[in-house]
Amino acid sequence: MTANVAILLLIVLLAANLPFMTERVLFVLRPRSGHKAFGWRLVELVLLYFAAGALAWLVEKRTDVPHPQGWEFYAITACLFLVFAFPGFVLRYLLKHRAVHAAD
Repeated sequence: MTANVAILLLIVLLAANLPFMTERVLFVLRPRSGHKAFGWRLVELVLLYFAAGALAWLVEKRTDVPHPQGWEFYAITACLFLVFAFPGFVLRYLLKHRAVHAAD
């Protein structure tokens, strides 16, 4: 694994967890209710998936000729992106609520 691929994987891992780390909608706007709805987190996750894909395409273009990809490639990378987002989801929705209920 080259350094470019390792750095790209770290960036993708961070990007997949970003929606669960902040309460700002699209990383800029503060919601009126004080907390961001799960739908906004999904929208951000999709946008970051495409941003990470564009970054990966640029890295591939810089090192070699980009290979044409079929729908299977995008289905697998979308699932992998969701797997990368799992730690952030667990911290936001599973562990936080468990700590609140344990205090009752």
